[in-house]
Amino acid sequence: MLHQIKGLHHVTAMASSAADNNAFFTRVLGLRRVKKTVNFDAPDVYHLYYGDGAGTPGTVMTCFPFPRAARGRRGAGEVGVTAFAIPQGSRAAWGERLASFGIKGIALDTRFGADRLLFDGPDGERLALVEVEGDPRAPWPGGGVADAIAIRGFHSAELTLQDTAAMAELLGFMGYQITDRADGLTRFRVPGGNGADVVDLRRDPTAVPATQGAGSVHHLAFAVANRARQLEVREALKDTGWQVTPVIDRDYFWAIYFRTPGGVLFEVATNEPGFARDEDPAHLGQALMLPGQHEHLRARLERSLQPLGR
Repeated sequence: MLHQIKGLHHVTAMASSAADNNAFFTRVLGLRRVKKTVNFDAPDVYHLYYGDGAGTPGTVMTCFPFPRAARGRRGAGEVGVTAFAIPQGSRAAWGERLASFGIKGIALDTRFGADRLLFDGPDGERLALVEVEGDPRAPWPGGGVADAIAIRGFHSAELTLQDTAAMAELLGFMGYQITDRADGLTRFRVPGGNGADVVDLRRDPTAVPATQGAGSVHHLAFAVANRARQLEVREALKDTGWQVTPVIDRDYFWAIYFRTPGGVLFEVATNEPGFARDEDPAHLGQALMLPGQHEHLRARLERSLQPLGR
């Protein structure tokens, strides 16, 4: 069993409008845009990162906004709900805030003793805010949301699968432990995690396979401290039979990827070097930062990429 993984690092989703995506995560949810760059494999498409003030692993939602992309179809083999942590007692205030922005799909429930507020993002992605008592993570103070209710980072990701047995075995190998079960859901938590340390599995044998598009989670990334720990994880996964990519330099972290049972793409990403490697911390996310291999495209990209606003 692995011990290097400490929870989620980031969640990457697909979108259809860069401006709408940016406005939702920064103005509605109050996250900081910590990086404005482009997709390594499709430089005509932004790669936008939103999180706390520093883009701390466990807080960062990242998005590929493909202009006018068709919406994905919800179903099995995907992350069905991405959940953020909010302070205890703040759900009602968030409900009022989301309603004031005309957010759709607002609903309330309680899962394993925690109150949640569910809602849809601009591309129909299902999101949730989960009340957490005593979360020590500091919110981004510049997002127009009062510190008393502001998002602290991720709480969890919920995976919808036709059969959860193989995924449960994999999560156990990755260091996660079962903490709760109810109504077709199994909760896993990694001990000593980074706050974003919960994964829920929903078993739905009747679910149709999901189709990726705008609003779909492209992949789920897990956090390790550094490249040495990442290599340990990679070797252990390979020794267990998983087909794992070589280590890939993503400028702000190093990444490895593998496809899991049921089809969800997992990444294991390093906490180093972080988003301040090429920008002053006070100005994260303001300038267009390009991977070195795409720097020669700067003039064209600055003309063609959709303006984002603040």
